[in-house]
Amino acid sequence: MGNKELEAQLARMLNPIRYRHSLGVARTAADLAGRHGCSPERAYLAGLLHDIAREMPPEELLYWAEQAGIPVHPVERRVPELLHAPVGAFLASTRWSVSDPAVLQAIARHTTGYPGMSLLDQVVFVADLVEPSRNYPGVNTLRRAVETDFTTAMIMALDQTIRYVLSTGGPLHPVTVEARNSLIDQTRRLNLKRDEEEMD
Repeated sequence: MGNKELEAQLARMLNPIRYRHSLGVARTAADLAGRHGCSPERAYLAGLLHDIAREMPPEELLYWAEQAGIPVHPVERRVPELLHAPVGAFLASTRWSVSDPAVLQAIARHTTGYPGMSLLDQVVFVADLVEPSRNYPGVNTLRRAVETDFTTAMIMALDQTIRYVLSTGGPLHPVTVEARNSLIDQTRRLNLKRDEEEMD
């Protein structure tokens, strides 16, 4: 199924604001992917389908998680909306015939993040927060960071996610914290290696 057909199906399925957001994420993700060395085609597809389960009610998300054998963390049981990412990946596979594991993983990880995220995972995560229709305090700072240092921007995107959850008084998913710590550790290792190479 081509992107145009997928877009037409999404236009019928999602509310107009969600559909516009999904197109924005797809286009932003493809652009970021092209600039940072991963597949724009994969990024576009993952961005386009990332929110296909976002409009499901909580009880339906919990039902599909059970049907798919998706482990439900206690935080996700309290906030079932978080399940729209892994449930969306499951539906992309079973209903939309997406077979690319990298695309499915990027969809599944776009909400809470995950330690050891692939570049494609990170591209979709960031694109979800900076696509053109997004408008929240700090979004322009994050957009500028994307233009200068993508890893820093990814850490900032996780920071933004954490700040938002804290502002709502809701429970913070531990994998978001783990994802942030993983990236910080990775950055420190790379900086240390670079410093050692410069000293040789």
